Amino acid sequence: MGNAAADGAEQTGGEPPAAEPHTQGRGSRTGPLSHGPGSQHPRTGQPGRIRRVPQSGSGPVLGRALQILGSFSTDHPEMSLSELSRKSGLPVSTVHRMLGELTAWGALERGADGRYRIGLRLWQVGSLAPRSQGLREHAMPFLQDLSQITRENVQLAVREGTELVFVERIAGSGAVPVLTRVGGRFALTATGVGLVLLAHAPVDVQEQVLTGPLEHFTPRTITDPQVLRRLLADIRTNGYAVSERQVTMDSLSVAAPVRDGENTVIAAVSLVVHHGSASPRALAQLVCTSARAISRAMAAPRA
Repeated sequence: MGNAAADGAEQTGGEPPAAEPHTQGRGSRTGPLSHGPGSQHPRTGQPGRIRRVPQSGSGPVLGRALQILGSFSTDHPEMSLSELSRKSGLPVSTVHRMLGELTAWGALERGADGRYRIGLRLWQVGSLAPRSQGLREHAMPFLQDLSQITRENVQLAVREGTELVFVERIAGSGAVPVLTRVGGRFALTATGVGLVLLAHAPVDVQEQVLTGPLEHFTPRTITDPQVLRRLLADIRTNGYAVSERQVTMDSLSVAAPVRDGENTVIAAVSLVVHHGSASPRALAQLVCTSARAISRAMAAPRA
């Protein structure tokens, strides 16, 4: 994807040195823009809807910092100062000032080439998210077993709002390529894990998804709300979901729900294989067995 020409500092091989930590800034009359939770595009990870950040207190400074961090995506994991300014919609001077604080804290890192990337400390903090941390710890042994048995892609996802977030993925040797990554978001209506999570989501979430725009990936993607409603009912009855060539034309995904000690669906696990390489029913037996094992581990009292 093309980028506009670099600014003068970049053309000379560097950018101005980072500013000293700055804790207050003057915002516009309406306040800076910030991307809200779940606002990335479900397939590309690009920023989606935006909201205004309040002007009061530390809102403007925090909003600008989040705006800069939210500019990074799978398509743009590294960016220069001018690129960050264009992506965030903030002036170069503002971005430069904020980058000093973000790099000093460790939220961002600056490479020898002058480009910025997400810092290790931000990753460390993010890994402490309780829904991801405890779930991954309990699920990993069973995900690894499922991967070793099948040599296929194994995925674990949770729902956040009207999207899903992948919290773990194990790629099998020679497995079909997938469009997912750990930490990535995706639509609930096309993947196996997404359909499971949507089938067991609150009614208001289901209605919000089914009455809104439905993402279209292949000619096989189901975008008829009535067909999806019937499919969600079948998933609740059968105990697993099948997504056949709905995301890519060469893939088949089978997923099952993971429950906690109160029998609430908290996640979904799936196998993604080459279409035509195995029957959905045979895959469902393996996936459901793994999902039940993870559920028992999640429900077991902690020592």
